[in-house]
Amino acid sequence: MTTVIRVENLGKKYTLHHQQRESYTALRDVLASGISSIGQSLLHPFQKSLPDRQIKEQFWALKDISFEVKEGDRIGIIGRNGAGKSTLLKILSRITEPTSGRVKIKGRVASLLEVGTGFHPELTGRENIFLNGAILGMSRSEIKKKFDEIVDFAEIEKFLDTPVKRYSSGMYVRLAFAVAAHLEPEILIVDEVLAVGDAQFQKKCLGKMGEVAQGGRTVLFVSHQMAAIQNLCDRVLVLNSGKIQLIAETKVAINSYLSTMSVEDTDNNLEYMKRSGNGLVRLASFHMENEKGVYIKSICSGDSLLLVFTCLSTIQLSIKNVSIGFSIHNSLGDTLSVFYSHYANVLFDFDSDGVIKCKIDDFPFSPGQYHIAARVLADGAEADWPKGFIGRIDVEAGDYYKSGKYGDAGVGPVLIRGCWSLS
Repeated sequence: MTTVIRVENLGKKYTLHHQQRESYTALRDVLASGISSIGQSLLHPFQKSLPDRQIKEQFWALKDISFEVKEGDRIGIIGRNGAGKSTLLKILSRITEPTSGRVKIKGRVASLLEVGTGFHPELTGRENIFLNGAILGMSRSEIKKKFDEIVDFAEIEKFLDTPVKRYSSGMYVRLAFAVAAHLEPEILIVDEVLAVGDAQFQKKCLGKMGEVAQGGRTVLFVSHQMAAIQNLCDRVLVLNSGKIQLIAETKVAINSYLSTMSVEDTDNNLEYMKRSGNGLVRLASFHMENEKGVYIKSICSGDSLLLVFTCLSTIQLSIKNVSIGFSIHNSLGDTLSVFYSHYANVLFDFDSDGVIKCKIDDFPFSPGQYHIAARVLADGAEADWPKGFIGRIDVEAGDYYKSGKYGDAGVGPVLIRGCWSLS
């Protein structure tokens, strides 16, 4: 088969600048500094004060990356936040120049990397479809043949002649994906941006990517949803700290990746996660406790569990009607359960910050490893949605049925109780 992407010793280096200064200065320090400055100026009238010192740090987002992609391959790219996945896709899409190494690409590339990438905000949806087609090297007649199909897929017919700067993030992604997938690129590159869309649209996109791959075109797909990777991809590249950890058949790579993830890999990475929302309320931290208030990483089936969310208000005004929700996922990323506070008619008001706790009695999951994601709503609008798992919990065998028998879990992740009778 023809090699369509060849990456050789690829590296990308960034220079980080750090300003060295004190984070906190007391009044006595200011007074002391002022007196010292006066004394120095009297003793050395021509001496200038030195500026704050800047420290430079070299950071390699990617280092010594080499691999090949054949025509028709469906490659998944997985790894922790900050592993270099998005940087690699930006280089392959010719958005970012590599620092070292080289990339050879054969064929027309369509990319969907971030909300807002590739569209001109002042142009309408219609105009952007033709603009993107022209960038991909298609003639106007070729674009017209695909135009109706793109509009139907994106479901934005009413807003087709509206400037895209007025689109919501969901509308933007729907149109961007429709354009990227339907204008017949030889290589389709898709980042985690699909997480912005709703579940129905995500399913629709995955189906379309499957069609693209079955048509002999090449797909590179970055996602934290292991189930989507497993369904779509035939090989997976695992990145770790900017280097290739493994390239293997999908199940082998996913199992290897999940087995090396520790609790710390998924906990408290909120600061580095991609997020969406208006930012009025922001999820700052998350942890789990037992009934005694002790931090825990594991629990037995049938025990009580407290999920603890620390939220911060980013404006001075009081924010009303805040609802926080969480979802529980299996190791492949499949959603097993979702629960928002407003489902129970509970809403919160925020003046500055607060700690919200949700207690789950008789935790109803069988032994295994589960992941937790979260989302915050304010007045019905999305305020904060970190794109990744914020925590992991290991569930061990427990006496869920209150029968004195530990380990009876039946089949499947969710446990149920019932009252049995004979008449």
